[in-house]
Amino acid sequence: MQTELSKNLGVEHAIFGFTPFPAVAAAISRAGGFGVLGAVRYTAPDDLKRDLDWIEANVDGKPYGLDVVMPAKKVEGVSEADVEAMIPEGHRQFVQETLAKYGVPELAEGEASGWRITGWMEQVARTQLDVAFDYPIRLLANALGSPPADVVARAHEQDVLVAALAGSARHAVKHKEAGIDIVVAQGYEAGGHTGDIASMVLTPEAVEAVDPLPVLAAGGIGSGQQVAAALALGAQGVWLGSIWLTTTEADMHSPALTRKLLAAGSGDTVRSRALTGKPARQLRTEWTDAWDATDGPGTLPMPLQGLLVAEAVSRIQKYEVEPLLGTPVGQIVGRMNSERSVQAVFDDLTRGFERAVDRINRIAGRSGQS
Repeated sequence: MQTELSKNLGVEHAIFGFTPFPAVAAAISRAGGFGVLGAVRYTAPDDLKRDLDWIEANVDGKPYGLDVVMPAKKVEGVSEADVEAMIPEGHRQFVQETLAKYGVPELAEGEASGWRITGWMEQVARTQLDVAFDYPIRLLANALGSPPADVVARAHEQDVLVAALAGSARHAVKHKEAGIDIVVAQGYEAGGHTGDIASMVLTPEAVEAVDPLPVLAAGGIGSGQQVAAALALGAQGVWLGSIWLTTTEADMHSPALTRKLLAAGSGDTVRSRALTGKPARQLRTEWTDAWDATDGPGTLPMPLQGLLVAEAVSRIQKYEVEPLLGTPVGQIVGRMNSERSVQAVFDDLTRGFERAVDRINRIAGRSGQS
C-alpha cells in the first residue's frame, strides 16, 4: 500500500493513524503506517513532552506526527475565564439536572476535571507546538481548518509537512491557497467533527480540486477493501481514527465504554453538538439525546459548549454511567467487534487490500478479453 506520499515519508503503508494514545501512535508507526498523536487533551506542556519522549523511545526510528486544534484567525485578549463567563446559567442548570437524573456522583473535593476543551484554544495549541518542534515530527495536522500562516511557515522551516482536514472541496481549495501540503478529506461517516458530504463523493472532488496536492481519505474506512477504494478514487493514503479505539494498546480507562463500542452497530452513532458545540459524530447516548431534544435548552457554540460540559463528561467517564457514556467515533464502529492489537488491525488491512486489488485485476483481465 505505497503511494508517492508514503514513499516520501518513508513509511511502508499509506495508512495514517490518528489517536489520542501514545502507545497506539507508536504501534501504528512500528507496523509500517504513520502514527499521529492527538494533542488536544494536553493542557500542560510537560505532559506532552513526557509522551513525546515515550514515543521517540518506542517508535523504532519510524516517522510520526502530531495533530493540534487551532483556528486560522486569532482572537486577541480573550481568556478561558472570559469564555466561561459567557455560559448562560440556564445551561449550567440543565447539565446539573441531567446528571442528577442519572445519579452521577460528584468529583472528589479538589479533583480537577480530567477532560477540558482548553486544547481548542489557540494559546494552548501554541504551547503544544513549542514542545513538539523540539522533536523530529514529520507531520503537523490541524483538525480545525488551516493553521495560522506563521505556524505553517514555522513548520516548513523545520521540514515538517502540514496537513489540514476538509469537509468539502471548497475547504480543500482554501487549504491549498494557505500553503498546506496535505489535505485530509473527511467524509460524513467519520468520527468527531465532520461535514455533510460522504467520503465516496468528497474524496474525488477534493483530489480534483487541489491537484497535484496529495489527499488522504478519511471517514468510514476500516477495511483493506475500503483502503483500496480510497486509492482508486485518487487519494494517496487513508486517515484512520476510530478503528484504533478498541485496540489492545488503547488506554480507554473504561471497560464499560469499550464494551459499548464493541457492541455498537454502524447505525448507533449520531452527529451532535453536545460535546463541543460543533457537529461531531459520536456514540448515540441518553446524553446526546438530552441535548438534541426539542424541549432542551439547545447546545452553545464552540468553545462554550465544551467548557460547559467538561466536568460533566469527566464525571460520566470516571463513574462509567453507561446510559450517558459515549465517545467520538465513526460509523465504522460497526466493524469494531473485537479487541485486537494494532499489528493485527494492520494485518487485516493489508490482507483485505490485497484481496480487493486481486479482484479488480481479475475483473480488468476479463474485461480486456471481451
